[in-house]
Order: sequence, then structure tokens, then C-alpha cells
Amino acid sequence: MGTRRGTSFWLKGFVGVLAVCAVLAAGFVAGQSWSDETPVGSPIPLTDAADRGTADAGGVPNAAAESGNAAAESGNAAAESGNAAVGSSVEAETGALCQQTSSEPIVNVARTVSRSIVLVKTDLSQGSGVVWDAENGYIVTNAHVVGDSSSAEIQFPDGQRVAGSVIGGDSSRDIAVIGVDPDEVNVLVPAEFAPTSTVEVGQLAVAIGGPFGLDQSVTAGVVSAIDRVVPGGAPQNGNPVEMIQTDAPINPGNSGGALVDRDCRVVGINTQIRTTGVSGGNVGVGFAIPADTILLIARRIVSGESLETGFFGIQGETPTDGSSGALVTSVVDGSPADFSGVRTGDLIIAVNGADVSSMLDLAAKIKLFRPSEKVEILLLRDGTRLTVQAVLASA
Repeated sequence: MGTRRGTSFWLKGFVGVLAVCAVLAAGFVAGQSWSDETPVGSPIPLTDAADRGTADAGGVPNAAAESGNAAAESGNAAAESGNAAVGSSVEAETGALCQQTSSEPIVNVARTVSRSIVLVKTDLSQGSGVVWDAENGYIVTNAHVVGDSSSAEIQFPDGQRVAGSVIGGDSSRDIAVIGVDPDEVNVLVPAEFAPTSTVEVGQLAVAIGGPFGLDQSVTAGVVSAIDRVVPGGAPQNGNPVEMIQTDAPINPGNSGGALVDRDCRVVGINTQIRTTGVSGGNVGVGFAIPADTILLIARRIVSGESLETGFFGIQGETPTDGSSGALVTSVVDGSPADFSGVRTGDLIIAVNGADVSSMLDLAAKIKLFRPSEKVEILLLRDGTRLTVQAVLASA
């Protein structure tokens, strides 16, 4: 089974040690550094776009909402109006525009997707957003961009500004939804979102947003890593979240903006950057919440569903012998894990068919499910593969 790390991780909270450098909100770089990675989701203060301050405690998630998580979303309306953003007509239009304008892929991406990128301003901050559902006027952004505000001003690519209402937000995953009246907007173009399963390391990654209030700014790089687990919020209440890592330059004000593939599909919304803690600027390590997670949480928000995270009830570690999975070191008495038959020494290798690479990865996957949802756990016990069912509890 291999040796064990000394750092433990309870699935009801996040305590991992992940970084030497601070990870900061892409909307507003924080001067405070933490021993763990710090969420990078804070917005730009309107008083000075170059200011530096304490990072918002808003959370940041990733698309561990793969097939297993999507399957567990029986309570979420798969036919939610927000699905208009990923409808066949949008895909056809986006695909056509993406290929007809230029032989330069980044030019195609910029011309096509910039139509769906907006600036988001509140009384205290500024960030970016992505038009998700044109029919209902829904825009997705980071929760830390809107903070506690109930309203925001939305500036569209043509310069038009309209009032928007914050429908709701999930600070532990750093996702929020803003609504505008479609009849008030000159042009409202929804983005196409790409399934997270299509994202590969090394592929083109284009970031579009409003760093420092400079709307429609385009930067490019590659996908540096996928399923990179970082904390979703402040250390005291943040969830571990799987995200897409990119070297496309992301700076304060990019929070809530799009990370796009060469086919002009949004693969994530830019949320965090890692900095040295000195300048607070971009150093080529940024993070985006994957599209699957964005849509999963956004649908819950607009449907008024619970945003509570589920509790499994184990303590575990990551093997250091090269094995993938989460090694169970103890099981909480009376917990869902206990009732399902999970034992100390088991190696959990998959959740609802999605492979588990580490203890943090397991935690991130579990946190996308809600209390009372059933998960299927694949584990190794003394070399034998076993499958158990667990109904998650409330944390």
C-alpha cells in the first residue's frame, strides 16, 4: 500500500499544505500570504485598480463534476433553461464563426467569444463575467467578484451598461450568477461551454476578460495541468477544488472571465493566480474553474437548490509509492463511510467512475455532491477491487 504522508485530511474540511507561494484572487491580488494556497478570486477595488489588499474568502471549485457528479445531479433539471448556452444552435453558430474569420486560431477565438464577455462592477469591486443563458439573461462570474452585493452594473462588449441582479452565489466554489433583463440588452450572445473531459494538457488556452478594467483583453497560453486541487476559499472554510491550471496571463479583473479552447468553447472561468507574494502580479500560474463545475453549480443557484456540501467521514492520506488513490487511515463512527463498509487500510480509487488520484482529489470530488446524494466508491482492499455505496450526510 506504500508509505503515508504525515498530513491528514478530514473530508468535512480542508487542511492540506499545498504551496510555498501564495495563490491569489485573479480579480484582486492579495497582499496577505497564507501557508496554503490562497484563493485568487477577489475583484479590483474601484478606487484603484492596482491596489493590493486582503484576499476575499470566496471559494473556487473545479470540474470534478465529471460523469459521476453529473449522474448524481438527478435533482438538477438537466433541461434547465441555462442549457440554452450549450444548445446545438449555439454550437453551430460558434463553430462557424470560429473558423471563418481568420487563419489565426487566437484571432478566431477572440472575435467569437469576446461577444459573450462582460465587465461586472459593484460599489466596491470590478471583475468579468460570461454570458451563459441569453434567453433568461444569466451571466456567470466568481462569487468573490460580487461579494455581498445584491446588484451589479454589467458592461457589454458594445459599451452598453445595464443593471443586473445577483441571483445567488456559492462562496465555497466561487461561482455566482447575475441576471439582466434580456429585453434591455442590445446584443446578448451566450458562450458555448466545453465538457471538461475534452480538456487536455498542452492545448491552447485563451483568457478573455477585463484585467484592471481593460475590457476585452486577450491573452494566451496553454493548459498547464488539469484536475489541479486548490482550496476553494479561506483556510478556515474553503473547499478543496479541482481546477484547470494555465500559463495564459491572468491578472486582477480577469476573475469571472473566460478560459477558452481553440474551438471557441469556454473550458472554465478564470479565478486564481499564484504569485510570489512580492509583486502580486502574474507569474504564469493561473487557475480556472472548469466548465462542468460552473454549469453544475450555476444550475443549482438559478433553481434555488441547496449548495450544501456532502460529508463522507474518513481521514486519509495520499500514497507515496506511486499509487493513485486515497488511503483510508481512519473512519468516523456512524458516518456514511462507516455505514457503507469502508475500512481503515482501504485505498479509494474512484468515485462514481471518476478516478481518484490523491486524498485531496477525493475530497474535491466528494464536495461536489450534496447531503442525501448517493455515491459509488471503488476501492482496493488487500488487492481486491470492491464497490460500495454511500449516502452522504450533512457536514
